[in-house]
Amino acid sequence: MDISSKLALDTQALEQLRGQARHSPDQALKAAAQQFESVFLNMMLKSMRDATPQDGMFDSEQTRMFTGMLDQQLAQSMSNRGIGLADIMVKQLSRGGSLAQSLSPLQQLKTTPPAETSISGLSNTARPTPATAPVAAPAAVLPSAFNGSVQQSFVDKLLPHALAASRASGVPPQLMLGQAALESGWGKREINNADGSNSHNLFGIKAGSSWKGELAEVMTTEYRNGVAYKQVEKFRAYPSYTAAFNDYANMIANNPRYAGVLQQGGNAAGMAQEIQRSGYATDPNYAAKLTKVMAMLGSVG
Repeated sequence: MDISSKLALDTQALEQLRGQARHSPDQALKAAAQQFESVFLNMMLKSMRDATPQDGMFDSEQTRMFTGMLDQQLAQSMSNRGIGLADIMVKQLSRGGSLAQSLSPLQQLKTTPPAETSISGLSNTARPTPATAPVAAPAAVLPSAFNGSVQQSFVDKLLPHALAASRASGVPPQLMLGQAALESGWGKREINNADGSNSHNLFGIKAGSSWKGELAEVMTTEYRNGVAYKQVEKFRAYPSYTAAFNDYANMIANNPRYAGVLQQGGNAAGMAQEIQRSGYATDPNYAAKLTKVMAMLGSVG
């Protein structure tokens, strides 16, 4: 499978690769190694961008987002010619590795079976995971070259909570992790309480009149008619990440406002569009940003 001719955000490419693995394992192994090389090149390009000044008169959050998408596509095209990393991986995996190991390490996020039962009723109080419920161990989600990165640490820490909430609600874990990463800047912009403690609200869920739990008031960016402005908003505060993930999953699974999200069958772009259409965020580019984050999780998982 030649990935250079495909859109970098094409989440169907992984399913095609899985199908190819059943019929042509050798070719699928080469394609999977090429995807890893593409991820590596993308991280190199990102590091180069981060090392250059980005405070020009045309610089904005939107230009940075589309520059990132351009770099992701460029890295995929560059990996077609390669720098030798894919060849080394193919040789190594051909000796003793397996094709399943060569496929994206967060693939379990796409294959985790939905729970047989969903949480019934939308509650203002997050349901903690029962003490007897098994918690999955964090998966290796990025190539070893990126171990210790912000993204790696973020997913390692929160993947068990996402998987547990997904089993209880049927909400795809990649959607939960994608929104948590987008809303919190991969954990770098978490909402704090007035005393400086962590609210554990990774999802930017606001506290409406029906919320009876703790509150955290912070300055946030909102959009009106496409124009950004700052204002203080009240957000829900949780005692733990487990409570935060359960509350978010409960909301997506049971609030009629988000009924269209789960109807997308796990399609990243479709879920992102439904999230924006339902009014989850006022940012006019929210769906594109969420799709990009979920594609990143999917391309390495």
